[in-house]
Amino acid sequence: MSKTNEKSKFTVVIVGGGASGIASASSLLSRDKKLDIAIIEPSDKHYYQPGWTLVGGGIFQPEQTCRDTADFIPDAVTWVKGAVATFNPAANQVVLEDGREIQYEALIVAPGIKLDWNAIEGLQETLGKNGVTSNYRFDLAPYTWQLVQGLKSGKALFTQPPMPIKCAGAPQKALYLSGDYWFRHGRINNVNIEFHNAGGVLFGVKEYVPALMEYIQKYRANVRFMSRLVKIDGPAHKAWFEVTKDGVKTIEEQDFDMIHVCPPQTAPDFIRSSPLADAAGWIEVKQDTLQHTRFANIFGLGDAGSTPNAKTAAAARKQAPVVSANVISLLAGRPLTAAYDGYGSCPLTVERGKIVLAEFLYGGKLAPSFPKWLNDGTKPTRLAWALKERFLPPLYWHAMLKGREWLAKPLSIIAD
Repeated sequence: MSKTNEKSKFTVVIVGGGASGIASASSLLSRDKKLDIAIIEPSDKHYYQPGWTLVGGGIFQPEQTCRDTADFIPDAVTWVKGAVATFNPAANQVVLEDGREIQYEALIVAPGIKLDWNAIEGLQETLGKNGVTSNYRFDLAPYTWQLVQGLKSGKALFTQPPMPIKCAGAPQKALYLSGDYWFRHGRINNVNIEFHNAGGVLFGVKEYVPALMEYIQKYRANVRFMSRLVKIDGPAHKAWFEVTKDGVKTIEEQDFDMIHVCPPQTAPDFIRSSPLADAAGWIEVKQDTLQHTRFANIFGLGDAGSTPNAKTAAAARKQAPVVSANVISLLAGRPLTAAYDGYGSCPLTVERGKIVLAEFLYGGKLAPSFPKWLNDGTKPTRLAWALKERFLPPLYWHAMLKGREWLAKPLSIIAD
């Protein structure tokens, strides 16, 4: 990897050195090893975020989910270490917070998503103590496991904010793995579990709901729909929810012994305030080619994109080859022919050793990777657990981030 940060002009600039950004760089180099590419990324650490659910459930250790960023940015790519302030698409320019200006011929924008902890009053100051935790942070997932083991009886709350969020199943995965532990240790009748969901359904693709409801019942969980966490007092062990019923909003107070919080989420601030954003603040791209709707030499993917797919690592794994193939076509003056079909995957860990493997395309169309006789994705299976625990982490580190597109070849459909 080049350490030269003085250079200011590249053929392809990638904003974001997370899963989507590094996968895109590696996919580009697999197609053209001579490309002059830069990745703009401020962080020294790279995280396998899908593993944090398993850390919170006592299956993974935190260090299994963290590596050095430098180990995964390809050798042929220049790492521009810094944070983006704004974009000037008319001048093909990215401006960094320290004032540096980086020029590009093609731009790939993959900055991830913002976890807005401050959107819930009192949350930021009590995270990691007073029984308040979240698997959405590397340093907090171990605290989740500590709380689960320590709770002999009492009330455990789990929250889910309004969509969109990354890995929409993660808030309830925390519930299931916690409930499984209490069930196996004979505590389930002494723990009052509540799932406060700001939406109106347990899961967005209805075919998976019956299997999930069986576990909701097994763990004696009370599901509260249209209930949004708005305030928390950690020392007092109290939480307040805005509950909507028949169009009327009221505030309800709840006591808790532990609470697992999923924070509201938005596109990063520098995206929302940029000319790349749509009205909702996301990078405005076409659903198939992932090309920006107004700036032809800009592409967006990952959690900050406007595409209506599930925001998961599995989606990014499918999107990166589409973007890289289309960037190569753009630079060569050819039509864009690679298309993304909206694939997303959410391995719903309903108990230790079993997973409901939800896989779907745009519009919630089921897209199973295995024949039904081998793995029925609408039901919990041990095969899906083995996939999540043993196969997906090495697939992430050694295939997706290395540009190996196993089971991720882009569709060849000519875009309009």
